[in-house]
Amino acid sequence: MALALFALALGAFAIGTTEFVIMGLLPEVAVGLDVSIPAAGSLISAYAVGVVLGAPLLTALSTRLPRKSALLLFLGVFIAGNLVTALAPSYPTVFLARLLAGLPHGAFLGVGTLVAANLVGPAGKATAVSRVLLGLTVANIVGVPGGTFLGQVFGWRAAFLVVAAIGAVAVLGVLAYVPRMPAPEGVGLRREIAALGRRQVVLGLTTGVFGFAGVFAVYSYISPMMTELAGMPAGAVPVVLALFGVGMTAGSLVVGPLADRALRPTIYASLALLAVVLVLFTFAVHNPWTAAIGVVLLGGAGFGVTAPLQVLVMNEARDAPTMAAASNHSAFNLANAGGAWLGGVGISAGLGLISPALIGAVLTVVGLALALTAGRSARRPGTTATPDREPVEATR
Repeated sequence: MALALFALALGAFAIGTTEFVIMGLLPEVAVGLDVSIPAAGSLISAYAVGVVLGAPLLTALSTRLPRKSALLLFLGVFIAGNLVTALAPSYPTVFLARLLAGLPHGAFLGVGTLVAANLVGPAGKATAVSRVLLGLTVANIVGVPGGTFLGQVFGWRAAFLVVAAIGAVAVLGVLAYVPRMPAPEGVGLRREIAALGRRQVVLGLTTGVFGFAGVFAVYSYISPMMTELAGMPAGAVPVVLALFGVGMTAGSLVVGPLADRALRPTIYASLALLAVVLVLFTFAVHNPWTAAIGVVLLGGAGFGVTAPLQVLVMNEARDAPTMAAASNHSAFNLANAGGAWLGGVGISAGLGLISPALIGAVLTVVGLALALTAGRSARRPGTTATPDREPVEATR
């Protein structure tokens, strides 16, 4: 079981690396493709669009596939997208390749977390889900800085070749260690879509959009905040980004066992803590040491929201959780885009570089209100909400 979880986490590590490594290589990509920095930045958006579109699309195409086959299909698309990115001769081709690479992001993480949950059973599924998603957090500590270094030394294309190779190793791990899990009987696309429309699922997804948007309202502008408000040198920014990854990893390790004991209270506490951290960040950011501590806490509190929400959505979708589990990652990418946009609105309105933290706190409070609303709704007599520890799905 441990090796199966490691193989799934390795796939998540590759996904997390390819999503964020391009941010550190924008100048090299722009020069290599003979485009402007803003045009190169559009390649980040291309990947995000791929995530949002791919989660429901690939999930719909794979609902009747055995789980292991679906994982291998998603990894195959991911590897192809990164290989084409590395070998593409022109900007339009790279743009399409980034879109392709993003398509399996949510589908792989959705099915991968379902597989992890079923490997351990209902009592430990939040911990198992957090271990798979740990790959995303470690990517921010090791994969993104390492890929950026490789891209700067050997050319930006080398970073995506290495990511494709990591994806290939993940394929071997899934083949060797993930047991065969047939698709649930009688669960087709219609039932998956119906499950996606359940009130508790919709509230869970919306909670993720608003709650996690608070993180990206700040993270998107962390570099100018550290240099202009905290007074750090530009060379310290990569260290700060690694500290964010350390916080994410710590949050992932802590929140899984807590969510296994009390799922909804863990979500409430994580969102409340995140809102408090964002408010305190407005004061802490004016000193380099307290700013660094604030970044660690931001990563920990922010990632404390993700795994519990993933389990909640899987639970509430009950016997047809695949589409909902994958769509949760589309929700997080919408949070990424929306948080960054709203943070930029505050800066453009003349509210200063500190404004994204306050905007993020408001967004997180909205997410907390949605989570509390969902919790009250689930306790009403006659509701059909799934208990926290109900198995995600039955396998034959």
